[in-house]
Amino acid sequence: MPAYLFLLFAVLSRFALASTPHPEWFNFTAVGGMLLYFGARRSWREMVAPLAVLMAADYLLTVNVYHYSFEWSMYIPTWTWYVAAMALGQILLKAKTTVVRVAAAALLGPTSFFLITNYVAWRMDLVRYPRTIGGLGMSYVAGLPFYRNDLISTAIVAGLAFGLPVLVRRFQGAQPQTV
Repeated sequence: MPAYLFLLFAVLSRFALASTPHPEWFNFTAVGGMLLYFGARRSWREMVAPLAVLMAADYLLTVNVYHYSFEWSMYIPTWTWYVAAMALGQILLKAKTTVVRVAAAALLGPTSFFLITNYVAWRMDLVRYPRTIGGLGMSYVAGLPFYRNDLISTAIVAGLAFGLPVLVRRFQGAQPQTV
């Protein structure tokens, strides 16, 4: 059940972020952390649900909030990354969840998203940088503020998602038992 609650929180965070003015440094979304958690705590079969919900959210945000036309081919890299992030959670965190593994997943998730989506945006001419190595570098530099925010939000959400249950269990175990 917590994985589905995180899914709801992730979608709501995307809509809240998209519909309210905010400073660039507060570009927070719970998607990365939720995908890692979902992958670690749910079965492969259940991963269709967050993928479908996030795909629908992408469509609704694109058409109704940002008022752009929706071209599904532009979202294939993002949707592929959603699956890859859940697979990362499944691979790194399902069998054994440690601080080091959560930190690695919280670093690998946003880093892979940053590298893939900035490359694809540059390659498909979605950003107006020259089709040279220098232009690719400019694309990555322009994406650094989003990468920073994604790293921070993924680390916070994943840290809370995996860490709070551990803390609760420790505090419950530390309580004196009454007879």
